[in-house]
Amino acid sequence: MAKYEKNADVVATLTPEQFHVTQESGTERPWTGAYLDNKEVGIYVDIVSGEPLFASADKYESGCGWPSFTKPIEPAFMNELVDNSLGMTRTEVRSTHGDSHLGHVFPDGPADRGGLRYCINGASLRFIAKDDMADEGYGDYINQVEEVL
Repeated sequence: MAKYEKNADVVATLTPEQFHVTQESGTERPWTGAYLDNKEVGIYVDIVSGEPLFASADKYESGCGWPSFTKPIEPAFMNELVDNSLGMTRTEVRSTHGDSHLGHVFPDGPADRGGLRYCINGASLRFIAKDDMADEGYGDYINQVEEVL
């Protein structure tokens, strides 16, 4: 298994929005994220550490304004924390090794796919197309990006 960690060199190159979201637990404006309408086959990784987070096969249109997924590709690479900000209790999700704020998980996802909605800031992600996965060290996840029939 690859070693993932928070990369200070990458953090130094983040855009102001990417830095605000990942390092300051911010939120990008709805309907503005780069991956909201992405339909390509591949995986989404933590922009800071490279940890594999979500497969394209688990992405769906929730109508919430942020990319939504039904489950993480590797649960060990995601931490869930109680978030009491904004006068409500939510479950925040952060990458395990990069400690990047990703977004939140809610229990209102598709029931036939587990019932969860991982509502994720596109600014916290980097997309790797299926054709590039092996070259970038993610070949072990290729079988998870295909839609299961």
